[in-house]
Amino acid sequence: MTIAVRSLPVPAASTRTGSSLHTREKNSSAKTDSLHKMDITEVPVSQDNKGKKKKNKKPKNKSVSPEGDGVETKEEVKMEKSEAAAAGAAAFPPTFSVSEIKNKQRRHSMFMKFKQEKRKVKVQLKKKKKKEREALGDKAPPKEVPKTIENQRVYDETTVDPEDEEIAFDEGTDEFSAYFNGLTNPKVLITTSDRPRGRTVRFCEQLATVVPNAHVYYRRGLALKRVIPQCVARNFTYLMVINEDRKMPNGLVLCHLPDGPTAHFKISSVRLRKEMKRRGKDPTEHTPEVILNNFTTRLGHSIGRMFAALFPQDPQFVGRQVATFHNQRDFVFFRFHRYIFKNEKRVGIQELGPRFTLKLRSLQKGTFDSKYGEYEWVLKRHEMDACRRKFQL
Repeated sequence: MTIAVRSLPVPAASTRTGSSLHTREKNSSAKTDSLHKMDITEVPVSQDNKGKKKKNKKPKNKSVSPEGDGVETKEEVKMEKSEAAAAGAAAFPPTFSVSEIKNKQRRHSMFMKFKQEKRKVKVQLKKKKKKEREALGDKAPPKEVPKTIENQRVYDETTVDPEDEEIAFDEGTDEFSAYFNGLTNPKVLITTSDRPRGRTVRFCEQLATVVPNAHVYYRRGLALKRVIPQCVARNFTYLMVINEDRKMPNGLVLCHLPDGPTAHFKISSVRLRKEMKRRGKDPTEHTPEVILNNFTTRLGHSIGRMFAALFPQDPQFVGRQVATFHNQRDFVFFRFHRYIFKNEKRVGIQELGPRFTLKLRSLQKGTFDSKYGEYEWVLKRHEMDACRRKFQL
């Protein structure tokens, strides 16, 4: 046991004389008496640690497990961390967004990983459902129909019922009834806007090979009001005008003669025969078959009959050629194919071209008249295209 002695500080003696010296002597005498009274405290000192404190060092390669059963090595801790990092890379936290990553390359790589994991889960779920259906056999539940814009379409009051007597009466008395009854054969005049470019001219020439009894004439700067009487005098039943913008076909005016109606379409996605891959040989002069798909409303029914009246109603099946007008979401896709029967169940088709897409802009009563014409229907984009599930054709 050692004893630590703590002494109080003693001030230095002053050299001043007089009264100040007398007070100093009193203070010094009082402080010398207190020197005899010392504060004594006991401090324990061990033999191992003699007044020196050693730092607590952490174990390097050992860590206590949370259960407290044993000791884990450093390698095991590293393996656990790597497994946790791999799990974190595969599954993102619920509040994580890839768009929050600022680095473009890192963001792209993380997005591709996320997409790949999502695809794997989807494939596994699909395989699981397939195995369940095979195990159940005939007792398997029916397949779920996927939701699309087409089958979620808003009901239209003008939807045509083929068995309706009113529809049958209208078909027998409209402008196109003579074609379907075999009383009139179509004769089409195809022309262009003023000073057409090469692509528009080639497009008109290829249309003439698709539509039977079609003739291509240059416009020569004549107004359509002067062209229409000449067409009627030469027994043409249709006038087809191809407009262009920036050397590309962008519009189609289809006028039924002599009393109308007149339809104005926007043309897009025009592909000529040379621009198509794996196309067949040029079409023959045989009359093709005509397929009309999804023209369900009264307006769509009129447009479909207008397209059908371009072709004779007695197709020549020897040529094995088909012209298709497919309506989907108010876009009319035109395709021209040749088919061949490989066996009783398989059929091969070969596209001949050209191909294009039409979008109806307006339907006018009578022949073309841009100033005083009466319109049956006009496209109003902000009103009619507000709902994606509502269609006009």
